[in-house]
Amino acid sequence: MRVLFVTLAARPHFYVQVPLAWALRAAGHEVRVASQPDLLDAITAAGLPATPVGPPLAQDESVEELRRRQEKAAERLTEPPDAQELMRMAEDRPERLTPDFLDGLFTVMTSAIFQNFAAEETVDDLVALTRRWRPDLVVWDTLMMGGSIAAQACGAAHARLLYGLDLVGTMRERHLVSLAARPEELREDPLAEWLEWTAARYGGGFSEDLVTGQWTVDPTPASLRPPTELPWVPVRHVPYNGRAVLPEWLREPPARRRVCLTLGLSFREVMGGDQASVPALLEALGELDAEVVATLDGGQLAKVGRVPDNVRAVDFVPLDALLPSCSAIVHQGGFGTSQNALVHGVPQVVVPNDLWDIHPRAELIERSGAGVRPSEAGPLTPEELRELVTRVLDEPSFARNAARLREEVRAMPTPAELVPVLEELTARHRSAG
Repeated sequence: MRVLFVTLAARPHFYVQVPLAWALRAAGHEVRVASQPDLLDAITAAGLPATPVGPPLAQDESVEELRRRQEKAAERLTEPPDAQELMRMAEDRPERLTPDFLDGLFTVMTSAIFQNFAAEETVDDLVALTRRWRPDLVVWDTLMMGGSIAAQACGAAHARLLYGLDLVGTMRERHLVSLAARPEELREDPLAEWLEWTAARYGGGFSEDLVTGQWTVDPTPASLRPPTELPWVPVRHVPYNGRAVLPEWLREPPARRRVCLTLGLSFREVMGGDQASVPALLEALGELDAEVVATLDGGQLAKVGRVPDNVRAVDFVPLDALLPSCSAIVHQGGFGTSQNALVHGVPQVVVPNDLWDIHPRAELIERSGAGVRPSEAGPLTPEELRELVTRVLDEPSFARNAARLREEVRAMPTPAELVPVLEELTARHRSAG
């Protein structure tokens, strides 16, 4: 069968798709990847055929455009919330999940995120591609709803492949419940309105699977997965970190305990910079009785006066190769980094922020006993971070719980084992359509 992967032009989002795309190719299926032109080099470097769609995402400009769209969307609200509240898809406090909050959230998310990532020209190109190539299955990034519209336009089956916790699915379910409780004339649904208008341009119409897929492929272990009523299939996260040449020092076992410090790709490439203070992190880790491997580029190191003697600063090293030698990892909570740590059973110290699903993921990791996060009262001090890392290194329970989660990950179907499941689901949905 023919399978089209649709991804946002951000390497962390695409990297999650690579192992499944290659599993399908290895099984004899035709695979293509569609994304904005910014990502073409990363796609072809992974050995996959790439098709550009729409204008460049231009991530640096997109961050500023995102702020403008937030402000514009907020003008539609009677009482606009604080800017940080406008996109809090991870909100789970019952007292905060009011009808007004849900309306405002989807007003802003539709205007600032979903429409921005699936611009009209991008969706036009996706539809033209699917009608020309005729894929049997479209696997799309949960933030690229143009993938579901293009699948509908050509009659393909389609599924979401999640990058992170299913915030869209869980929050959409809450919003639908809220809308159903109101009189029909008060059921404004900006996400459905946009998708209905967009689908109608290609002769289609709105259905909920345009939001959440006909089914969802989820690499998150079940014990860390928020519950939804949506149909889903699990897949084991297989780390892919892009092109890499392993450094010589990594070929030898460490002389003492090793700690990885990484701030991830999402903040460098998508959000315009780090959310944590690099000098403060290095100050905290510089006094540890451990070797620290810090994946920091030149721009990040420029903020640092002196790199501590126990810190090895490297621009890049694949986490999949580094983490098996580590006793702990300190990171900002991104999906790819957390999943790498789960795969290798490494205890985690998460320094979270409000981006997407990072806070709930940090909470779930802490509840599992496989990691810790700082208290939310005030900024993180070097002393507090050092105490957290020391605790994770010295208390055996963290290593035991991280090993338990590693076994849960290993029990999930590999991408190769998922291929026949996708074949069956594709055939079932195409025959039903």
